[in-house]
Amino acid sequence: MNFYNRFEKTTSDVFCQIWCSGRITKDDRSELKSAFLKDRLGEEDKAAVDRMLHAIRRGWLVLD
Repeated sequence: MNFYNRFEKTTSDVFCQIWCSGRITKDDRSELKSAFLKDRLGEEDKAAVDRMLHAIRRGWLVLD
């Protein structure tokens, strides 16, 4: 395991933080973007991202 990888948040950590706060910060978006670019998202993670996008469209989550 790479030294830096130990400090990366998992997608589920980011998802939980977003739902608890009701906001998606720039750092959260960066973490999700990184996960997409590294192609490390499983089907459950992709479904979670879809739920977040739906929540943004509905106004349940706010972009900071």
